[in-house]
Amino acid sequence: MGSRRRFLSRLSFFSGEKNRRSPFAFPVSVRRTKLLLSILILVASLLHLLGLRETLAVIAPLVYCLGFSTFLLAKFIAFLREKERDDERSPLQADCKRAVLIHRETLRRITGRGLVDLPHHGFDYSYSSEWLCEPTVGYVQLPVGVPGPLLLDGSQYYVPMATTEGCLVASVSRGCKAIALSGGATSVLLRDGMTLMPVVRLPSVGRAAELKTFLENPNNLETLAEVFNSASRFAKLQEIKCAMAGRSLYMRFRCGTGDAMGMDIVSEGVQIVLDYLLNNFNDMEVISTSSKFLSENKPAAMNWKEGCGKSVVCEAIIKEEVVKEVFKTNIPALVELNKIKNLAGSAVAGSLGGFNAHAGNITSAIFIATGQDLAANVESSQCITMMEAVNDGKELHVSVTLPSIAVGTVGGATELASQTACLDLLGVVGESLESPGANSGQLATIIAGAVLAGEISLLSALAAGHLVNSHMKYNRSLRRGTKNGQL
Repeated sequence: MGSRRRFLSRLSFFSGEKNRRSPFAFPVSVRRTKLLLSILILVASLLHLLGLRETLAVIAPLVYCLGFSTFLLAKFIAFLREKERDDERSPLQADCKRAVLIHRETLRRITGRGLVDLPHHGFDYSYSSEWLCEPTVGYVQLPVGVPGPLLLDGSQYYVPMATTEGCLVASVSRGCKAIALSGGATSVLLRDGMTLMPVVRLPSVGRAAELKTFLENPNNLETLAEVFNSASRFAKLQEIKCAMAGRSLYMRFRCGTGDAMGMDIVSEGVQIVLDYLLNNFNDMEVISTSSKFLSENKPAAMNWKEGCGKSVVCEAIIKEEVVKEVFKTNIPALVELNKIKNLAGSAVAGSLGGFNAHAGNITSAIFIATGQDLAANVESSQCITMMEAVNDGKELHVSVTLPSIAVGTVGGATELASQTACLDLLGVVGESLESPGANSGQLATIIAGAVLAGEISLLSALAAGHLVNSHMKYNRSLRRGTKNGQL
């Protein structure tokens, strides 16, 4: 690295960088060299047109050598600068890159298959390898589409969605168009609190009941909150609810976590409270800091009823003419389809929180694009879609209710460059300094708005009979030998 720096210093006259030895600089770059070559060619052409062939014959080789040499020098300097930038990165980044190459080579030797088509260049592994994924061997590329603008609560949003399902982004865009033409959608954040449910066991049912009474006593909440909140400056204990199964006691902690999704914050707070409880209930046995009462990353009546993370309701009133012009259907058909498909159909299937057309499509695509916990999409996509005709059947009232959106704008994969860019597009990157939790809450409402747009559009495609044709046209893989939806 030192030799390259010294060499670059000596070339500073050509590289455009001033130093003590060279107070002046002649900036050489690939772009400027190409421009210089173009000018020289133009001069040569003029000499040829003026009949100065002898002069041209003498200076042409010199000009050619000078221009070509300058071009090579510019390329060489650019190469050295890039190598210097690589060396100036943190030692951790260099070590992580080396580890990726080692892991890839190990896999190749063990399996006999190389990861040739799995890219590994151009990615900052210093963060991901340390906190997100171990061992790392590369990264997967996904296309990102941006439907919109989504007119929600008086603001416009272009919503990044990482997906490989053809028609999905276009369908959400169509829903956004209908919402905008009808005056926009409105949302309400009903509740914001991440939950965790440890389970403990006591010697008897009576002792378990005593602990339940102690935890649910409002007079003790302030003391328990003070203990819990010491875990983080963003931790705010809101409530504790309990359930018994024999002498086992399941506790449900709910707390605010600022702009973080918050599972780590809640886990640390719960551990501190459990240690505190052992002082008064020393016969308590901690079975697990996380129980099935939590129902994290799985559908559960508890989350559907009580909510987990952000609970959001979003609504819009779509005009009759918009339904006809944009969706090519009518209000009665949409209302009937939603009742039979989403409500009755989901009930027949025994669905839990699945009374919607495809909320999971939209939530998962936005989760990937913005760096959310993808497994949390299970509870986050729990949604009920309601449609009814209003104003004498001239307008369609549509709403979506999502009680358990688990999202954050700090921590985890939200710190990666691509995901940060997507969050920045929405205006919710990082933590809100003015009001902690505002960014993550706004992200949850935007997700609900995108789900609303997607629900209206898909149901309209079904009502109009367009869904299959559109998928056959746009969602076929050309790599399987198809063209324009024909097998």
